[in-house]
Amino acid sequence: MPNDNATAAGPIAAVLENAEAELAHADAWITNPAAVLGILLVILAVIFRTASRESGGWKKFYGIVPSILLCYFIPGLLGTFGIIGDPSGDLYFVASRFLLPTCLVLLCLAIDLPGITRLGPKLLILFFTATAGIILGGPFAVWIVGLIDPAVVGGEGPDEVWRGLSTVAGSWIGGGANMTAMKEVFQPASGLFSAMITVDVIVANIWMGFMLWMAGRAKLFDRWLKADMTALDDLQRRVEELYAGKARIPSTADLMTICAVGFAVTGGAFIAAESIAPWFEANVSWAARFSLTSMFFWLIVISTTAGLLLSAIPAARRLEHVGASKIASVFLYILVAVIGLEMDLTAIAEYPWLFVVGLIWILFQGILLFGMAKLLKAPCFFIAVGSQANIGGAASAPIVAAAFNPRLAPVGVLLAVLGYAVGTYGAWVCANLMRMVSVG
Repeated sequence: MPNDNATAAGPIAAVLENAEAELAHADAWITNPAAVLGILLVILAVIFRTASRESGGWKKFYGIVPSILLCYFIPGLLGTFGIIGDPSGDLYFVASRFLLPTCLVLLCLAIDLPGITRLGPKLLILFFTATAGIILGGPFAVWIVGLIDPAVVGGEGPDEVWRGLSTVAGSWIGGGANMTAMKEVFQPASGLFSAMITVDVIVANIWMGFMLWMAGRAKLFDRWLKADMTALDDLQRRVEELYAGKARIPSTADLMTICAVGFAVTGGAFIAAESIAPWFEANVSWAARFSLTSMFFWLIVISTTAGLLLSAIPAARRLEHVGASKIASVFLYILVAVIGLEMDLTAIAEYPWLFVVGLIWILFQGILLFGMAKLLKAPCFFIAVGSQANIGGAASAPIVAAAFNPRLAPVGVLLAVLGYAVGTYGAWVCANLMRMVSVG
């Protein structure tokens, strides 16, 4: 699950959550959550143990295949072949609702807000280029596939394919609340909607895999882009200098304090979100358009904001000296593995042409992004985070950002929040363009 599709408010969210859960293999050999989590942790341990080798074949191997990509795809392959599975969605719920916000709090302790503001306008330009790529890529993909087989993008009434694709547009620009909004507006048939969830999850996961692979080759891509790395290098240098030489071996008290700060803030964010989201739903008619009725939205926003505020307190910042970001990274990689587990690559065979539409769509966005980055001489970090903040939302944008540097994860969250705000409007425009193309 690359985004927060199961977090929208209202009864539609239950349908959406159940439909996504069915993508996992209910008949997998091992489905006990404790056993599956144990297997995932063993996989992560083996990957990082072998990746830490300073010489030999493993060093050459990880010079080609980034370790984070394996953290993502090995669980995906095990899930696809029915070896392990999370049909109840319990592991994803825990990872996305408990570990993700806690991870963001701990990563934010070391953030340099003035440095982020100096990243300049290129990051925002690439974010909105990704948004434009989704808006224009949808009708382009429908048009291309329609030239080959018009029936694939046709249909009548609720079965019109563009209606289902509108929900993918909502997910890829904003997230679950925006996807739900498009379902309510355009009313696709339930069977079509289920197929679109499959397209959304698989194609978005493939794209995220490519973003993680690119992160492992950032220097190569930056050379090709002739990227101006001044602002980004300055931010990373400032953060590293702030903590250089101050690290020490943590005591049990230190580790307990780190966990207490992270999970206490998450708990407070949950309590606040449970009150704020229903209030907006009951009192503000336009709130759903900006995802203000989504508890997940408020959970992420409040956790990130609290982490940024704590970063201004010297005692909280000093938790980085005893490994706050390392604990956060453990939580983050668990989330990566759980997200990978949700992939079911066999679903491509069930809806081949719909997947072709999805792949053309996302490639259109990618080509537009790389073209703009080349023109602006922007780092590939901006491409990855700008794109994933649209397509993946707050659940995976920080993962991609952290693949470049763990302390840059909050940048992904800040952009993902912006995606929530523009998602419904962008998806509505995209849906109507797809409707015009599909009906000729």
